[in-house]
Amino acid sequence: MADKFEAQARRRRRLRYRLRTRGGGRVRLSVFRSGRHIYAQVIDDTQGKTLASASSLEKEMRDGLRTGADKDAAVAVGKRVAERAVAAGVTEVVFDRGPYLYHGRVKALADAAREGGLQF
Repeated sequence: MADKFEAQARRRRRLRYRLRTRGGGRVRLSVFRSGRHIYAQVIDDTQGKTLASASSLEKEMRDGLRTGADKDAAVAVGKRVAERAVAAGVTEVVFDRGPYLYHGRVKALADAAREGGLQF
């Protein structure tokens, strides 16, 4: 089991390095998914601050969703984080998928964030 986590940590470090070198100083949209929920944050790494966040754990989200671990939840979280980021004055981000493949819930969240007004 330790090998799986080491591989994820290596992928995460490699991806963050690429985001830093190619990102052009833009803030990043970071995604975390667990077996039960999905979370997204817009992070300004230069200041070390979270500018906007959303998750399927929020009360309004829990009431309207069947579960926090499906594509519908990812779409709702993507739209919510995009509207909060735009309200904070952020329109261009770099997408940080972490160790996850760009597929399924992660892709659904990214597509919803693009529809919500974020560009990446």
